[in-house]
Amino acid sequence: MISPTALTLTAFITWALLILVLMEVIRSQLVLSGKVVANGFTPDNAGLSPFMQRLARAHANCVESLPVFGGLLLVAIVTGHTAITDPLAYVFLGCRFIQSLVHLASTSPTAVKVRFTFFAVQMGIGLYWAFQLLSSMLANTAA
Repeated sequence: MISPTALTLTAFITWALLILVLMEVIRSQLVLSGKVVANGFTPDNAGLSPFMQRLARAHANCVESLPVFGGLLLVAIVTGHTAITDPLAYVFLGCRFIQSLVHLASTSPTAVKVRFTFFAVQMGIGLYWAFQLLSSMLANTAA
């Protein structure tokens, strides 16, 4: 049986990839239609539509968070401590999806507050996982 931790890590990576693919499909259409030259893109999609700018930032958010949260999930898998991460893995993943979707939808003050709330939940879960994993590993080394 696949653990929620392993599924969440895989889905998190897939989500980052899907956002990237969407951005590259839109960029390809812009190049093929002659609206933008192939080397006319910046990493933040400056000069493009507000949606494209939000898409670039949503992707960057995923990529920036992946080493931290994905790393914790990977540590749990590698050390056999998925019992720590499994219970909140899907909550974390849901918060990640909602954060990205809200980011894609709007940058209004309300949307930013909602997006931050879902990110704050992810940070709380991450801190909980980190402390629990460290405590468990330290307890095992002391024994």
